[in-house]
Amino acid sequence: MIAAADLLSVWESGVTAGNAQRAALLHAVARPDVPDLLAVPVGERDAELFALRRSLFGRRIPVLLACAECDEELEFDFDTMAVPQGGSTADPITVTEGPWSVVLRVPTCGDVLAAARSSSPRDVLLARCVLEAKCGNDSAAVTDLPADVVGRVVDAAAQADPGADIQLAVRCPECDSTARAELDISVCLWTELDAWARATLLDVAKLAASFGWTEADILAMSPLRRRYYLELAGHA
Repeated sequence: MIAAADLLSVWESGVTAGNAQRAALLHAVARPDVPDLLAVPVGERDAELFALRRSLFGRRIPVLLACAECDEELEFDFDTMAVPQGGSTADPITVTEGPWSVVLRVPTCGDVLAAARSSSPRDVLLARCVLEAKCGNDSAAVTDLPADVVGRVVDAAAQADPGADIQLAVRCPECDSTARAELDISVCLWTELDAWARATLLDVAKLAASFGWTEADILAMSPLRRRYYLELAGHA
């Protein structure tokens, strides 16, 4: 069980950070035993973030989608146990398209962080993940790859690391079309952690004002005990 004070420290570190940095902070909570998390493939990281989410907030994530055809709101619970458990491939991937041949690897957390700092994230990912590119027998730069070859490379990387791209497809009961959306577990988990942290700090402020306790004393209590004291102080 992760201590409330430790979770608040993670939240405080990520309040002003971007999504990629927040994902790295959450991943460090999920896998404190791994020394080099930047080398972990994105799909493996996300599987560990789903496990962290289950330990903190349960296995089901409430989802609200809008149907693109009729604007009907679709509300349901997504069972995180339905996420594919297969890992990414560690072997190089070869993509051929016409005279072009490209060898690549799946993106890692370090690649995503580097891309997030750039104004051209896809170019950075390609530069870092493409190991070799040839047109016929001639070596080529990543920047020389045609758009259709780049598309094939992106698709191949996604297929090799299916856990990195969770897509939801839900049938609309009103118009029978299919609503689709991406579920980014790092963004979802951060949103939930942010709501939890702000509610917890509000409880701390109320209890400190009512009883004069320190933040450390209050956070050391179980959630049930804090709730009981809030009721005694008339804050239920």
